[in-house]
Amino acid sequence: MQTVEEYYQSLYNLINATLCDYLSIDHTDYQKVADAMQYSVEIGGKRLRPILALEFCKLCGGNIADALPFACALEMIHTYSLVHDDLPCMDDDDYRRGKESCHKKFGEAYAVLAGDALLTYAFQIASDAGVDDHTIVKCTRALANYAGIYGMVGGQTLDLANEESSDVTVERLAETDKLKTGALIRCACELGCNAAKANNAQYEAAKEYAENLGIAFQIVDDILDVTGDEATLGKAVGSDETNGKATYVTLLGLDGAKAKAEELTNKALSALETFENNENIVYLTKQLLERNK
Repeated sequence: MQTVEEYYQSLYNLINATLCDYLSIDHTDYQKVADAMQYSVEIGGKRLRPILALEFCKLCGGNIADALPFACALEMIHTYSLVHDDLPCMDDDDYRRGKESCHKKFGEAYAVLAGDALLTYAFQIASDAGVDDHTIVKCTRALANYAGIYGMVGGQTLDLANEESSDVTVERLAETDKLKTGALIRCACELGCNAAKANNAQYEAAKEYAENLGIAFQIVDDILDVTGDEATLGKAVGSDETNGKATYVTLLGLDGAKAKAEELTNKALSALETFENNENIVYLTKQLLERNK
């Protein structure tokens, strides 16, 4: 019988193989940008967002093959955001997942283009998904809504504004992270629900789960920036303190941040009680609280 770890490894492998197929772009005239796209996607990552999309599709009684194109589109959007985040004008990070960030390997101009290309290619993949038109429209709208000014980009804007403020509150931080980090996690769960044609109760439970998990996930990131190991994380630690950035750790203290992450994780777990056969995602959710990278 397949263990939980083997189950998630199979989803991880499926997502990676599908992403590889999508990114097998061979055109010498613009190969450098194609290579930068492929490099940025394939240097690793937890694939949390696409895994959540497939999981919620399955939890709602759907076929994960229907959610797979949308899950991969979402991962490309997530990767584009990281490519741009690493640029000198943003977070100025030289490494991502233990390897050179895109702009260090390919140059800033090509990194900008690679990010732009991943974002737009995501919508091409979503629009070509082999499902009914109504589902394509719903999923494409979700990708646009959660990735744009009302979602991730809006959150990144608040994050930049927070860096210029000396009185960021926990409430302001939650508002920022609900968009910056939580939006794509909510998108993942909604995509899975859309692909499975979920009922209202399933949609509401997925929304409750995602909203709590999204902020808990960011809090754990803040904690790891203080307690994490650079080799394990694949990037520099302590940058939040160095940059004087307000985080859950600076505002609540390390113990307070851990308690808040646990509280939100428990709320996410409670939302999962709506779904039958939820043992795997319950396990995954608990592991996310305890992760070291």
